Amino acid sequence: MNNFIKRTLSGALFVAIIIGSILIDSKLFAGVFAIVAALSVREFHIITNRQTDVNTNSWLGAIGGVLLFITSYLHASNTITYPIFSIYGLYVVIALLSELYLKKKNPIHNWAYFILGQVIIALPFSLLNFISFIDDNSYKPLILLAVFITIWVNDTGAYLFGITLGKHRLFERISPKKSWEGFFGGALAALVSGYVFSLIIPEITLIQWLIFSEIIVVFGTFGDLNESLLKRTLQVKDSGNAIPGHGGFLDRFDSMLLAAPVIFIYLSFIF
Repeated sequence: MNNFIKRTLSGALFVAIIIGSILIDSKLFAGVFAIVAALSVREFHIITNRQTDVNTNSWLGAIGGVLLFITSYLHASNTITYPIFSIYGLYVVIALLSELYLKKKNPIHNWAYFILGQVIIALPFSLLNFISFIDDNSYKPLILLAVFITIWVNDTGAYLFGITLGKHRLFERISPKKSWEGFFGGALAALVSGYVFSLIIPEITLIQWLIFSEIIVVFGTFGDLNESLLKRTLQVKDSGNAIPGHGGFLDRFDSMLLAAPVIFIYLSFIF
């Protein structure tokens, strides 16, 4: 019971922070998510450093995540245009050159994992800025919120259908608990979410919202499976313990990491 209460309270606080930061102000969103992006990148490096001959500086990666997120925000919001990315580019060069002086056992592995953390963790977080400013550089918090709510609705639907009807494993080698019944249950729940958002934001048509929802279902599931593959390979249960009862930040944002890039591409065609 204590664990259930802890899990419920921490989950509710997590959702409140995400929704509040998105809805209240774009600068608050940028501040909160820059921190989350940094801590997610750091979690990635902490667990990948468990391998032999991998010793990437987790704080170097975290700072890179912050810089990419903030420069993306400034560019997407049209606050400062293209040259702002040179700051991040210069930082990446410095981070890579630092291996010349750190005298670690296998610098090639460290280079590879530093870049990997920036590409598969920091970059998807940064693309949230371009989703929130997808049209005419004005902040559109409801579209960004739709990404997260659809992910949560899909997860809830998949869980409920999975525990009640789940018999056929979706990807047993990587995630033994996921089922095809849960997948289609989440997809059905996401369609309801898409319909509701079509009423709230009518400039995106119902059909476009339904496609939006199912893109998140498919690529959110793949994002979840990718993180499961990472954890199973490294033999860890959770990416961290930052959120009591829920694991780390990567555990909470794994679905977004693949869904956000594809949703950004999709919305770019719409707008």
